Parts: sequence; C-alpha cells; structure tokens
Amino acid sequence: MENLESSSGEGIQYFKLFIKSLFVSLLLSLVGIFILSLLVSLTSLKESVIGPVVIFISTISILIGGLMIAQKTKKKGILHGALVGLSYMLLLYVISSLTNMHFILEFNSIIMILFGILGGAIGGIFGVNT
Repeated sequence: MENLESSSGEGIQYFKLFIKSLFVSLLLSLVGIFILSLLVSLTSLKESVIGPVVIFISTISILIGGLMIAQKTKKKGILHGALVGLSYMLLLYVISSLTNMHFILEFNSIIMILFGILGGAIGGIFGVNT
C-alpha cells in the first residue's frame, strides 16, 4: 500500500512539474510573440518573417520547458521534453481550432509540430545532462 501512495505522490509531483514546464513554455512564447508584434508594427520589418520567427520562438520556448522538466526528473529527458513539446502543440491546435473555425492542418502546421517535439526532446537531453 505504501508503494501505491508514494507512486501516486510522485505522479502528482510529476503532473505539477509537467504543467509548470508547459506553462513556462507558453508564457515565453507569448512574450516572444508580443515582442515580435511590436517589432513588426513599429519597424519596417517585413511580415514575411513572421512565420519562421514564430516557429523559432515556439521551439526555443518548448526547449526551455523540456529543459526544466528534465532537470527535475533526471531521467528519460528526451521523452519528457518531447511530451512537453507535443502537449504545447496540441494545446495550440485546440486553441486555434476554437478561435478560428476554418483552421486546417497544413504542411507548415506539421513542420511546427515536428519542431515543437524536437525542441522539447533537445531541451530534455540538455536538462538530464546538466
């Protein structure tokens, strides 16, 4: 019975850590995209750079989230980081679908999902090894 309780306690701790890592990733992305929007509106920065820069901002944000969770778990960093990346992308997809009824999954969306998972996995690798 004690193993079940400690396992359950570890599961709750992991869930809290996972949510915190996901929240930090989302918050960093929001800040980065807000700064990008200011740059686009206040400078002569072309709108054609928005897509690649948003992917970059999201990937770095997810990498940091993956790094956070892996630093605490100290094991299976690739898996934990990739899960943060996948969850981030799924949450983004759900929010986009709810706010834009004509949202479709296209090639650029798939690239962004892959970069998110890869960014989280790389963050997980760094996190386990620091």
